[in-house]
Amino acid sequence: MPGLQQTAQLGAVYMSSGWLSAEDDFQETFTDEVSQEMRRCLVGTALVDVRIHIDRLDREGRLATFLNGGGEHRLSGTVEFVYPGRGNEVVGRFPVSVVVHDNGGLNGLVTDRQMVVSEAFGRAICEEGFGRNPRGPNVTNATAD
Repeated sequence: MPGLQQTAQLGAVYMSSGWLSAEDDFQETFTDEVSQEMRRCLVGTALVDVRIHIDRLDREGRLATFLNGGGEHRLSGTVEFVYPGRGNEVVGRFPVSVVVHDNGGLNGLVTDRQMVVSEAFGRAICEEGFGRNPRGPNVTNATAD
């Protein structure tokens, strides 16, 4: 819808997937992190729900990251923006894929890999769908470039 990109406000975030090799709390972590990022870039008044189907999640193992001096975590899926004000009409759909580089070391052993890759995914949705990064490069952005 014309203008929705500038006037959208986050309603709810829904995640679906086939089988994923992830911890039990992945869905909760993912929707929390994506919601936080989306609330930073959707600052209007027109409620928009976000539906995300995750089709790939690959995380480097903690020990391998530590021993190899780094690794990569990958997450990809399809994002839909749904406008509940028009009978859940899909007003946008696009693929999102992110790769987060882990520098390894002690940080690689203790970092919440699910949180970091989920935050990056939320940021990528904002960049792709709204043309803006919800966070600048600072200490609150675990995926700052």
